[in-house]
Amino acid sequence: MQAFAQLLENGRAGPCRPFPRAEVSAEQWTALAGHLAAGELVLMGLWGDAGVVHMALLDEASGRLAVATYVCVGDAFPSVAHYHPPAARLERTVRDLFGLVPEGAPDPRPWLDHGRWGVRHPLGVNLPAEPEGDAYPFLAAEGEGLHQIPVGPVHAGIIEPGHFRFSCYGETVVRLEARLGYVHKGIEGLMAGADVAQAARLAGRQSGDSTVAYALAFSRAVEAARGVAVPARAHALRGVMAELERLANHLGDIGAICNDAAFALMLAHCGVLREKVLRVSARAFGHRLMMDGVIPGGVAGDLAREGISAIRVLVSEVRTAFPALVELYDNTASLQDRTVGTGFTRPDYVRQFGAGGFVGRASGRAFDARRALAYPPYDRLPFEVVVRTEGDVNARIWVRIREVEQSLGLVVRLLDTLPEGPVAVEVPPGPGEGLAVVEGFRGDVLAFVALETDGRVRRAHLRDPSWFQWPLLETAIEGNIVADFPLCNKSFNCSYSGVDL
Repeated sequence: MQAFAQLLENGRAGPCRPFPRAEVSAEQWTALAGHLAAGELVLMGLWGDAGVVHMALLDEASGRLAVATYVCVGDAFPSVAHYHPPAARLERTVRDLFGLVPEGAPDPRPWLDHGRWGVRHPLGVNLPAEPEGDAYPFLAAEGEGLHQIPVGPVHAGIIEPGHFRFSCYGETVVRLEARLGYVHKGIEGLMAGADVAQAARLAGRQSGDSTVAYALAFSRAVEAARGVAVPARAHALRGVMAELERLANHLGDIGAICNDAAFALMLAHCGVLREKVLRVSARAFGHRLMMDGVIPGGVAGDLAREGISAIRVLVSEVRTAFPALVELYDNTASLQDRTVGTGFTRPDYVRQFGAGGFVGRASGRAFDARRALAYPPYDRLPFEVVVRTEGDVNARIWVRIREVEQSLGLVVRLLDTLPEGPVAVEVPPGPGEGLAVVEGFRGDVLAFVALETDGRVRRAHLRDPSWFQWPLLETAIEGNIVADFPLCNKSFNCSYSGVDL
């Protein structure tokens, strides 16, 4: 770990950058990749900038987070994926958006660029090109009796576009490869040059079901960059919003997974509870998804007495109805037959990819940013980090079930101890860099921001937990039948928009 220790030493934090970041040589960059390959560090993010590449690294044992910066030579940098496969799609994105080439990369294929882009400019702002057709070289699986099943990118439901290429032997899946990038929206390009208020609104639209988590991560990065102390009441209200977002998504997922096993009754009942959460969120915070509720410096509005009462009634209603649904799930043999043992995710893969959220915790990785990288208000709240070891669809459902129970308790404690005082402070304009990690319902969301002297965003990067979960879905379906893919896919519930930038 000498290279990481040197990074911490050389990248000492200061008033304009309250986290360790340092430029490293090619040898140091490669040595850090070796630490990743050895499992000594966790890759938290890898993103491009003008002529440089940044890599966020976590020493999970100590909770130390640092960023290594490599100044590219001739628009090239040593490939991290050459040593550590989880970096592959991140490197492909850096190449698409910035034209920076990972030398020695095991996978040179584009990620966001679907052959429709013209002259490449930083942050994906490109001139139009003539369509070249879809000649994407999917990974081959060869053998007698194998056949391919292409699914998507347009689906029969309302999910976002993604192409899934199955290689099968009969009904058994031998290999799955997903191709995404169809909803690339240039969000990081739009954030460049924006003031922090507008950039926060854009951050909250990276992945709509995680708008609170994204806005919170971005806001905390801005606050770190400018040394802003957020009022205690704002921290508490942010926690309430984050837990309501977690509740709504977990309840929706539990029902939807069961529905993919033809058990529509759970979908109906969980859908009712999810709708109640959304309606109370609108009453309390002005928007069903609480979009634009978290802002740099605090929250956009206070929680009135009526909102507090509505949330308390909601908690009581969910606590009354949810146990019966849990019992229904656990005692329905036909449903258990579909979920138990299906879509197994290997613990060593989870550790290698640093997968968080219910995907990681269902396979034994007890990482939760609320605990491991504690931030307000969670640094003062007791709660259980729910962990299972079975690694199947059933385990991912049970992690969600227990996290619903934990979120209900957290909401009550936050309301019981809600401080008085202001809910926001002004963020003074000025330069700086900030880094933040928060726990969304899918897992850890990372935000990096670099501010100009006038306070506008020079560069912002948002990393969704799905970057490290989509590849694991491809491994989880291997050996299962095609009909179990909807179950596996929904049990992961990775974000398309979150990785399409």
